[in-house]
Amino acid sequence: MAGTSPNRGGLITGINVTPLVDVTLVLLIIFIVTAKMVVAPAVPLDLPHAAHSEAVQIVLSLIVPVTGPTLLNGEPANDDAALLARAREWQKRDPEIRAVINADGNVPHRRVLHILDVLKSAGIAHVAFGVSSEEPR
Repeated sequence: MAGTSPNRGGLITGINVTPLVDVTLVLLIIFIVTAKMVVAPAVPLDLPHAAHSEAVQIVLSLIVPVTGPTLLNGEPANDDAALLARAREWQKRDPEIRAVINADGNVPHRRVLHILDVLKSAGIAHVAFGVSSEEPR
């Protein structure tokens, strides 16, 4: 008969909520951990912010092509010493200068990291990566 316990022969007077609470707590923990991963970006980037002031923010542009020298504000830097010297010169002009690295998609990752190291040794701490949106096909 419905509503009776087969072992005791009486009516079910209570529901055991312990398994329901266990499942709810496990789902809550999963949501908390997942939310932390979604909020935190995989690669922390320090991107330039828009300012409402009259001051113009100076940006040091680095273009890293697949072949050829790195271009620093449009002028080629043939080796690391030239890149370091010119980056230090720009950093002395403006200590809060931001560098934007525009690397070709086929440039090896180690080359971009090496340029980051050169910029750090020049004292430039604010670095951003330039990207272009892909055109729809």
